[in-house]
Amino acid sequence: MKNDVKPVYLKLRDVIAAAILDGKYKEGEMLPSVRAFAAIQCANPLTVAKAYQLFQDSGLVDVKRGVGLFVARGATAKLRSFERDNFVQNVWPDVKAQMQRAGIDPAELLALT
Repeated sequence: MKNDVKPVYLKLRDVIAAAILDGKYKEGEMLPSVRAFAAIQCANPLTVAKAYQLFQDSGLVDVKRGVGLFVARGATAKLRSFERDNFVQNVWPDVKAQMQRAGIDPAELLALT
């Protein structure tokens, strides 16, 4: 696996995306405030705001001024598509190579799970 070091705001983005994909935050539901999420993650509120901005820029959240950020309709499908593409392009090649080196048959692996 590649040894990349992600900036904190991208790690926070991944945490939020996983929570949406896992159903913790459903479409139409409000995300925690910047300060609340920063406290939960022990992160700087400005860093959380930067992560949230990525979701706004991607159309994955709707902003209701004075109220908060809400998971946009279709956000789960968009995130799932992004995760799938990321896995196929960035994760799978390394996993496939490691499986080949170890002599692991994909069908055998699937039978184990």
